[in-house]
Amino acid sequence: MSATTTHAVVLLSGGLDSSTALAWSVRQMGWHCHTVAFDYGQRHRIELEASANVAASFGVTDHRVIKVDLRAIGHSALTSATPVPKDEAGHAGIPSTYVPARNLIFLSLAAGLAEAVSATRLVIGANVVDYSGYPDCRQEFLDSFVRTALLGTKAGSEGGDLEIAAPLIQLGKSGIIALGLELGLDYSLTRSCYDPLADGSPCGHCDSCFYRRQGFEQLGRSDPLPYPGD
Repeated sequence: MSATTTHAVVLLSGGLDSSTALAWSVRQMGWHCHTVAFDYGQRHRIELEASANVAASFGVTDHRVIKVDLRAIGHSALTSATPVPKDEAGHAGIPSTYVPARNLIFLSLAAGLAEAVSATRLVIGANVVDYSGYPDCRQEFLDSFVRTALLGTKAGSEGGDLEIAAPLIQLGKSGIIALGLELGLDYSLTRSCYDPLADGSPCGHCDSCFYRRQGFEQLGRSDPLPYPGD
């Protein structure tokens, strides 16, 4: 491997967005990627298996799962007994599936990993659909985080470089899927549902399922995952 190879830490949940961000990092940018998933007490744990499968499909040899139990904080439908909203996509305001400070926490851990493996890029699948409801998916937040990370790490204090790449930030779901297909991503490996069925298949009614299916439909494609009633 060349001494000039760019190392990147990719936040890889195993969902549609983060998997596309990994495909972009590997296939378009040619970066050497370290991937990290988070076991944070989420109800949709099928995504942890998906993240490992997606990482393997792109030849990632350093895939890590970091355990940080956000159920201790709660206040989210993804980390508590609060029901996941169904058939409510597009409602204004921050949805109950928002996990308090999740991306702030995850990016902090990813920045620590980046320092440990001498990576100069963090990659996150934040996008325009998510930041309409999730404040920690906005470009302003990502820019602010980089400034803080450079101030608060040894690498930053010694003049090291750190950037956050959010290649999907201006893309809707159909644009994200089109990019992933172009880069050879197998979307059957990914999982997006907030409240999957017992066998791991998507519920078909949560916000994540709605936007994912809509994205494929706008491209005239079928989602490779099975939905109830299909």
